[in-house]
Amino acid sequence: MKLLPVLSVVLSVLGGSQVTHASSAGAAALQAFKDIDFRFFVAGGTCAAISHGITTPIDVVKTRIQADPKKYDKGMLAASVDIVKAEGPGSLLSGLGPTVVGYGVEGAMKFGVYEVAKPIFAALLKDQKALAFIMASVIAGAVAAILLCPMESLRIRQVTDPKYAKDSLVTGLPRLVREDGFASLFGGILAMLAKQVPYTFGKQVSFDIIAATLYSVFSKISENVNSGPKESRAWTIQKGWTAPKAAGVIHNDFERGFIRAETISYKDLVECGSESAAKSKGLLRSEGKDYVVQEDDVIVFRFNV
Repeated sequence: MKLLPVLSVVLSVLGGSQVTHASSAGAAALQAFKDIDFRFFVAGGTCAAISHGITTPIDVVKTRIQADPKKYDKGMLAASVDIVKAEGPGSLLSGLGPTVVGYGVEGAMKFGVYEVAKPIFAALLKDQKALAFIMASVIAGAVAAILLCPMESLRIRQVTDPKYAKDSLVTGLPRLVREDGFASLFGGILAMLAKQVPYTFGKQVSFDIIAATLYSVFSKISENVNSGPKESRAWTIQKGWTAPKAAGVIHNDFERGFIRAETISYKDLVECGSESAAKSKGLLRSEGKDYVVQEDDVIVFRFNV
């Protein structure tokens, strides 16, 4: 928080629009950190740890081939057989600990930081949504690469150096630092950044673009949400649906006995603070069976069966 006054002074010389954008980005950052959804971190970390963990044997063989191409020059299968014959099946799990932990952290940061950074860059870059997503992915990829690098350094050492074969994650990292220095943990950082940043950009941004495109193609609008004092439920409805049809998604009795849809926009409801206040200002509308539901509508369905 001590950086904010300095940031304000620096930005004050940049002109009004830059200050406005920075102010918006600052507000977006504070809101993003306040509303952090840790499910992105947990889901990303869990999936990455599992997917990379189960492919550890493939990674072991690949690393051995890269480290000694003359010895293992007959392909993946032949190299796998040679390694098992010489060192036993357990050798294919070398580096499993650093892999699971390293890619667990990497996945958590890649997905979590990306989701946190998106609204911040969207506020900073205003109408340049694509660029905002790209910048968010670059930051997420860089953070993931930096945190993954020490684990990858240990994994490679465990796979290629017999002296480290019996080391665990707890004993291997201190030994690596003790023997080669702290900088050795980040010896491959440039290669890691060159790999992780484009990969994160390609995966995260393309997913967002493809998902948005598919929703647009299939003419979907935001979810139809049914909320009460204790719970909220949501369904997707198609663009152009009438109020009775949208009500029927919640329960067919709503559509069968439809009377009217008492409707107010979400923006008006938030500004008024309550349904009764909105009604007193004439912002609550009574819509019939031909009304086409609009995005951000807040509706109370009246029905009788």
